[in-house]
Amino acid sequence: MPVPLAPYPTPPAPYTPPANAGAQSQLVCSGCRNLLMYPVGATSVCCAVCNAVTAVPPPGTEMAQLVCGGCHTLLMYIRGATSVQCSCCHTVNLALEANQVAHVNCGNCRMLLMYQYGARSVKCAVCNFVTSVGASTSGTEQKFNG
Repeated sequence: MPVPLAPYPTPPAPYTPPANAGAQSQLVCSGCRNLLMYPVGATSVCCAVCNAVTAVPPPGTEMAQLVCGGCHTLLMYIRGATSVQCSCCHTVNLALEANQVAHVNCGNCRMLLMYQYGARSVKCAVCNFVTSVGASTSGTEQKFNG
């Protein structure tokens, strides 16, 4: 007489952590400008290098980045700001949206330059040459629409 076999046990469901478990975000330290990683939901972050406490922007805040024109430090700021002051060299940088900037190659060293759309000229930070970018004269001017 055949012996009935027990069915194989169902394997346990694999563990799926909650959606935000272990999720991390990043921001720039307000003290030493290092990039800090922090868990989503934190309200402030203490830097392990300089011990500065940096406030975390509220959830859903869109951040943008720009390179400081004075010291070339990467700056993070809340999207929509019109200017950003560098905490390293205190230069006030114009924060433009993508549809407000244009590009042109320097007339001397050919470096790609970015400037406020509609400007008449732009000075190269590399060679100090002033390139005219009037609406009618520059064939290399490109409006950047993001």
